Amino acid sequence: MATAPLSARIAMLIILAYLLVAIFAPLLAPFGEAEVVSQMPYAPPDAQFLLGTDQLGRDQLSRLIYGARNSMGIALATTLISFTLGSLLGITAAVLGGWVDQVLSRFVDVIMAIPQLIFALILLSIAGSSIPNLIIIIALLDSTRVFRVSRAVAMNVVAMEFIEAARLRGEGLAWIIRREILPNIMPTLIAEFGLRFCFAFLTISALSFLGLGIQPPTADWGSMVREASSLIAYGNLTLFIPAIAIAVLTISVNLVVDWFLDRASGLRNAN
Repeated sequence: MATAPLSARIAMLIILAYLLVAIFAPLLAPFGEAEVVSQMPYAPPDAQFLLGTDQLGRDQLSRLIYGARNSMGIALATTLISFTLGSLLGITAAVLGGWVDQVLSRFVDVIMAIPQLIFALILLSIAGSSIPNLIIIIALLDSTRVFRVSRAVAMNVVAMEFIEAARLRGEGLAWIIRREILPNIMPTLIAEFGLRFCFAFLTISALSFLGLGIQPPTADWGSMVREASSLIAYGNLTLFIPAIAIAVLTISVNLVVDWFLDRASGLRNAN
């Protein structure tokens, strides 16, 4: 971190601040997540309600803090599932090749041919918009992207002579993946994990904005933007607060990913 550029260091501090807010949300929020604290909807900011209240009289600051936990937590769970599934299948397809690679690759091509957001909307309309369904559906759809990346980088390593030597020694598939392939592609996979987190985070926020993501009374930044969107015609800029929170986190993660890729590739050092 000491060698990171200023932009990456600031981004790391921002991500750390987000994580602390998400972890300690019950301690930081002045009111409960769904607690109605005012009889006046859309009350303006004051000493008691620093960001005002929403359409039901709930404290906006409290819901913004709890929204960090819910939005980031669900996005992280989704990314962990999609990354585990996609990378394992992608590396396995690269190592085994043949019909296994063809079947998996063509199946992924079919899934990726459908726009992810539209596909997610259809599946959530059928299965329901519960949090488990949201995590599973987004994870399965996003794992296709992870599959393509992990397969591509693993194919470059599989062609190396030390992989053939490991096969001739009689090493099993699991050993080759764990000891020979993963150490050589890990930097790319770590960077891809950060990018996939951003995409999952933005997809969940978009689904919540459309009404099929995280459902009330659970606080979520996407649904907070939707609930306040009608106020923009009256000069109320409340909706920009969760929107800015979404944008800042996404930009921060991308800055860290860019720095990590530069460091892992050694391009900056080469210059």
